[in-house]
Amino acid sequence: MTQPKSRLDQIIAETHQNRRQREMGYREQALKMYPWVCGRCQREFDHRNVRELTVHHRDHDHDNNPSDGSNWELLCLYCHDNEHQRMQEIASYGTTKNTDGGEIESTFNPFAGLADLMKKKES
Repeated sequence: MTQPKSRLDQIIAETHQNRRQREMGYREQALKMYPWVCGRCQREFDHRNVRELTVHHRDHDHDNNPSDGSNWELLCLYCHDNEHQRMQEIASYGTTKNTDGGEIESTFNPFAGLADLMKKKES
């Protein structure tokens, strides 16, 4: 015999269900509205891997879903995780500025050396 769910369990389950429904709504809209390309790394997606493309809320408010998509951008899983990590760092350390006052920028360039690779391929 299973125990009846507590009121708290019911509220949590309803909250999760509502979130899933809300996410499906804006995700479907964003995928129809925007090209299937990560807004950061420019990786392209198709029907085989579109599940790896996520909707990022620019203002970090998942309840702010204007129908024009102005609060959304499509990011791959990796860039989306990186964006949220940056926000956690800002919350923890209070800034994204380095010691000379400039913005902290990534030193990773996924396209470094691409021109050389393309020249070798043409040869």
